[in-house]
Amino acid sequence: MNQVMALDLMRSAFMTTIKASAPILIIAMVVGLIISILQATTQVQEQTLTFVPKMIAVLLSLILLGAFMMNTLIAFMNQSFDVINRL
Repeated sequence: MNQVMALDLMRSAFMTTIKASAPILIIAMVVGLIISILQATTQVQEQTLTFVPKMIAVLLSLILLGAFMMNTLIAFMNQSFDVINRL
């Protein structure tokens, strides 16, 4: 394995990580932002008010986007095994 192949594999691993985790993180961030705006406007400062909706949103997004995330990870593993096979 030369340096170019290792760097390409690392770049692919980082991009796969971003592609697999970004949808969940963005959904959690948007839900948290919406809840914090609602808390600021209503002046209700309850800690569980931010935690429970984020958990529900992340769970629903995992259910909806789980297949996409799994396919992304499987494609990366197939690419990694191809690189190992070429060695």
